[in-house]
Amino acid sequence: MTALAQPMRPPEWTAAALRWTAIALVAVVWVSSAIFGAYIIAYYGGAIPANTLTDWNATLPRLYEAETPGASAGIGMHFFAGAVLLLFGPIQLIGQVRVKAPAMHHWIGRVYTLAAFLAGVGGLTFIAIKGTVGGMPMTVGFAMYGGLMVIAAVQTVRHAMARNIDVHRAWAVRLFALAIGSWLYRMAYGFWFLFAGKTGHTDEFSGWFDYVMDFAFFIPPLIVAEMFIRSRHGQASTVGRVATTAALAGGAAFIALATFFFTLYGWGPAIAMRFGAGA
Repeated sequence: MTALAQPMRPPEWTAAALRWTAIALVAVVWVSSAIFGAYIIAYYGGAIPANTLTDWNATLPRLYEAETPGASAGIGMHFFAGAVLLLFGPIQLIGQVRVKAPAMHHWIGRVYTLAAFLAGVGGLTFIAIKGTVGGMPMTVGFAMYGGLMVIAAVQTVRHAMARNIDVHRAWAVRLFALAIGSWLYRMAYGFWFLFAGKTGHTDEFSGWFDYVMDFAFFIPPLIVAEMFIRSRHGQASTVGRVATTAALAGGAAFIALATFFFTLYGWGPAIAMRFGAGA
């Protein structure tokens, strides 16, 4: 009777499907985030030696204003720490790296979590000095995002140092979901403008779509991260694993498609223009 009362374990194929969709997602994110990281360095970083910091305002108004150097420094730190996150984050999720090159995993982890902490602090510094162009909803949403980034970075390090490996890995997954938030924010806007024009958007970021995006760029990824964390446990249900696999597969497909269009029409030309101008 005791054996009959125990819940049935999910079939083995659900674990395999989850593992392979996770690998596919990490691979797609790595390629896409590497291109986006290069775009950040070329477009935002290239504006510094070129003395064209006002170019920052093309993507979001008032990012750079000469009269608020502290805010500009904060958002600059957010940008460049974010580029580090995008380049190193996928490496930390590769199991073979953790097993076969633990020293590399540990050192990249230190750089990664420091970058996450600085990205969060940089964004919060900008908000504290200038607020946001979208008013209170954007200020609240972006401040929540920055605060969660700082908390996740601290928790990831704290549990690694305490050797609470399972808890550490859970926080690392949450941190990764947050780290790609700014990148997902841009992708979502790009797709929305492509298929819906500027419906729900205003130049002051005060439209209904803008209000949704103030929170949608980091809360859904966190939900998927929690689904993934729970689906890996032995007590995970078949339905839970299948749902998580579907969410990861959908995310991988979306990111692959978005990366193609953004590289073709946005990131690629911006990188080429900046490097061409430097030449």
